[in-house]
Amino acid sequence: MAELRPVALPPAERTIGQLVAESIRFYGEHFWSSLRLGVGPAILAVVSANVSRRTALILSPTLFGALLSATYVYASVLVLGKRPSRGRLVVAWLAGWLVFAPVPFLVLAYVLPGLVWLASFALLVPVLVVEEASLRGAVGRAWRLARADYVHGIGSLITLAIVVLLTQAVLAFILRGFGDAAVWTAYFLASVVVSPLLFVGAALLYVDQAARAEVQ
Repeated sequence: MAELRPVALPPAERTIGQLVAESIRFYGEHFWSSLRLGVGPAILAVVSANVSRRTALILSPTLFGALLSATYVYASVLVLGKRPSRGRLVVAWLAGWLVFAPVPFLVLAYVLPGLVWLASFALLVPVLVVEEASLRGAVGRAWRLARADYVHGIGSLITLAIVVLLTQAVLAFILRGFGDAAVWTAYFLASVVVSPLLFVGAALLYVDQAARAEVQ
């Protein structure tokens, strides 16, 4: 008997729950390609947990921003199926670096400001990957997409973050308990496996917001 699945709503009407479900489905169907997305975030998670707060603040606009941006650029290419030029990818990476640079700093204080910042400007990366726009035009376009349904945007990011954090914690606990792995080894492996979901979902969020912007 064929597997029965709910009919997915079009992107302009997709709920937060369906966005998460579609992100999981995409990850499962492209597991090995998507798994690469977890390496950078896993490195950052382990490094930030083992250095002082001052060192983490220094690394925030440098190593952290660069790795997070590279991960999101790759996720946008993978999920959205676009193959821009190398120069375009570099522009997207540099722009994403500027967007992601303050995020770890904001999260160290409170998680919500970081998510608000990302909901407002993170779509700059997929805009530069997918659309033929100048950097200035892409900034305006990303802001318009964010405002197309700001509640959906920030709600999706918060939900994805919660799902990823909780799943990582559970998987790390299982790996440490049953595999007798060191705590940071277990957490690194859990982050590699689970964190790609956040970037896949963030790339799919571009599709949702672009569809919503078109019907306004």
